[in-house]
Amino acid sequence: MSRWNKLLDDAAVRGARYLENIGEQRVAPDAEALEQLNHFIEPLSDDGVDDAAVLRMLDELGSPATVAMAGPRYFGFVIGGALPATVASNWLAGAWDQNVGALTMAPAASVVEQVALDWLKDLLGLPETAEAGFVTGATVANFTALAAARNKVYADVGWNVEADGLFGAPPVTVIVGDEVHPSASKALGMLGFGRDRVTRVPVDGQGRMIASELPDIDGPTIVCTQAGNVNTGAFDPIGAICERVRPQGAWVHVDGAFGLWAAASPSLRHLVDGIGNADSWASDAHKWLNVPYDSGLAFVRHAELLKSAMAVSASYLASGSGNRDPADFTPELSRRGRGIEIWAALKSLGRNGVVELVDRCCAHARRFAAGFEAAGFEILNDVVLNQVLVKFGDEARTRAIIEAIQNDGTCWCGVTVWQGHTAMRISVSNWSTTIADVDRSLEAMIRIAKDH
Repeated sequence: MSRWNKLLDDAAVRGARYLENIGEQRVAPDAEALEQLNHFIEPLSDDGVDDAAVLRMLDELGSPATVAMAGPRYFGFVIGGALPATVASNWLAGAWDQNVGALTMAPAASVVEQVALDWLKDLLGLPETAEAGFVTGATVANFTALAAARNKVYADVGWNVEADGLFGAPPVTVIVGDEVHPSASKALGMLGFGRDRVTRVPVDGQGRMIASELPDIDGPTIVCTQAGNVNTGAFDPIGAICERVRPQGAWVHVDGAFGLWAAASPSLRHLVDGIGNADSWASDAHKWLNVPYDSGLAFVRHAELLKSAMAVSASYLASGSGNRDPADFTPELSRRGRGIEIWAALKSLGRNGVVELVDRCCAHARRFAAGFEAAGFEILNDVVLNQVLVKFGDEARTRAIIEAIQNDGTCWCGVTVWQGHTAMRISVSNWSTTIADVDRSLEAMIRIAKDH
């Protein structure tokens, strides 16, 4: 048996064992497992060790100290698991070790990504003209799409921001909702717009931007909307916002890190009414599509606008071939083939499988809400998607109960502060979560809450 066969067979056995047992292990590691991590802390050796020993140490010390994010009872931070086809595809793509910068460098990965892009546009109801970059996550997706927005609104007033930068540039108005996600704010900061130098629009009791409160549009303007509030799952009225501001030349961006996937479901599509009229969209595939980290998507309505902000040129890079070179649409020149796993997920699930995945997670969220309400606890949000906010009393009691739930190990949920309330946030995003997992988690959480 070759060196590759032995090592990769060992990795496959260890990885499969981890995933097969993840549904029964503690979701948060115990103190003993965390203590064992100290064995990693050592000086760099002069001579190294053999490959099998490296893998063995990583598994025996690292695996017990992981948080079971890939498992069925992790409900924190809107994190999905990884579908079996996507894990296997990730391993194969890792063996390919392709730098997906240009078609000539990585023809297989480039073609597979193009197919995945076409499928995504169809599934999510985005314009056929749209182009996308396969990036690390929603933060970079927001950055990438908003870079295209920046170029376009400046070009409309005769300013070439790519060539001349921001010094002396005319002001751009950036409009956000009061509950804009920090990833969008970070992207605005990286683009030179400033995180705080924005016009904030009031939101309603579910965190939705109030369209009637939008200011009048005057000059170059970007409006950042949200599909899926990270606390409540609520959606800004994107269609109404587009109707109001796009005729005045404003660019409408949609931060749809997880909520954009509602567009795939006939029963949820009304939540994203008019979303196809926006100019750009950001999303995560490592959330609801359940592919391995890291995997984000930046869509822009017109390919040339995304390319104008992201394309790179150099004497040693082929140009003018008419091919789609992936590096023309992402901040990175060198990157892994993220779109391979997206293709694998879509190929594995099919359209109906994606719909069933999204709908099932939303049904689980409603089951959580109903269980807590029946036990006498307060649900703060309208459960329109996969997010549930539950309050156990005052801030101190709520925080104590959440900490006890995390330490118990049955499941894991995080704390949030939303519209003046301290609450536990439940995000159901994992393909492997069953009704039994929901009920098992509910029993543990309600038992712990009533004991405090």
